[in-house]
Amino acid sequence: MDKFLQEAIIEAKKGLEEGGIPIGSVLVYNDEIIGRGHNRRMQNGSVTLHGEMDALENAGRLPASVYKESTIYTTLSPCSMCSGAILLYGIPKVIVGENRNFLGDEALLKERGVDVQVLNDDDCIAMMRQFIIDNPKVWNEDIGE
Repeated sequence: MDKFLQEAIIEAKKGLEEGGIPIGSVLVYNDEIIGRGHNRRMQNGSVTLHGEMDALENAGRLPASVYKESTIYTTLSPCSMCSGAILLYGIPKVIVGENRNFLGDEALLKERGVDVQVLNDDDCIAMMRQFIIDNPKVWNEDIGE
């Protein structure tokens, strides 16, 4: 398994252990993690703190040139909000753990020239599937349904 996807999965599991939604993300620059995070909507009572947003926030303020040479890993296909942040900062590559439980705005990212690679990792699929089964109301709130 890709070492950076494994780190995103570790973040997702942290979120689940904290009572949140198991979606994790890491931002990688020059083969090094510069930001990591997980969905903290439940834990923080936040409306925007998805995994990708948390990883970007935890990376801190960076020059545009860093984003333009980075890759973001996420355990689940990025939603419209997270896709927008990826586009805003010009992140050229997204590695997606899975898109079977939720298909985000991958088409928009690709249309705008972002290299989107979907791994459909069994661990990511199973973790998200179980969460959705166990917490349908929380999940639907997270995706705006």
